[in-house]
Amino acid sequence: MNLRSGLLNLPNLLTLGRIAAIPVLVILLFFDTREAGFWAAVVFGLASITDWLDGYLARKWEVVTVLGKFLDPLADKLLVMAALIMMIPMGRVPAWAVFLVLAREILVTGLRSIASSEGIVISASDLGKYKTIFQMTAIPGLLLHYDYYWFFGLKWEIFHVSMQNFGIFFFYVAFAMTMWSGADYLLKFFKVFFK
Repeated sequence: MNLRSGLLNLPNLLTLGRIAAIPVLVILLFFDTREAGFWAAVVFGLASITDWLDGYLARKWEVVTVLGKFLDPLADKLLVMAALIMMIPMGRVPAWAVFLVLAREILVTGLRSIASSEGIVISASDLGKYKTIFQMTAIPGLLLHYDYYWFFGLKWEIFHVSMQNFGIFFFYVAFAMTMWSGADYLLKFFKVFFK
């Protein structure tokens, strides 16, 4: 299968759509308003759904490609880092934590490249999947940021939720998973190369 035919399948097009959503997300986040944050959360949420959908369809239709294996994690990283970096000047996420998340992603990607060049595949742990789930939960909350009022129950009781508090809680859970999974991958790498 050549590169062009490998690209033109629905799972890969969904992945490319996720990458195409990044500039839209970034433009929305130039405006630190409630409305812009809402639409940014919608864009991020829809892009996140394609992350699950493209993998599901690729496996179901048996159209897993080398290009797809490369683009899918790249799209995830670009989407997450774009959102986090844009929220630093808004004061919604701490810069030091975003720097460490970015450093982890660069380090693991570099180690994967080294291992791949030696013909070695170091399997990713479930920690990386959990990290992604918590990131995809945290970021919409941080994008929404403001307090939102919800109605529930037969009596239409009202309660409010601070989306910033919701988002930052899951951000720190994701941060811990990110550091843990990075350390786990680093340990696996050194076990393989220095056994």
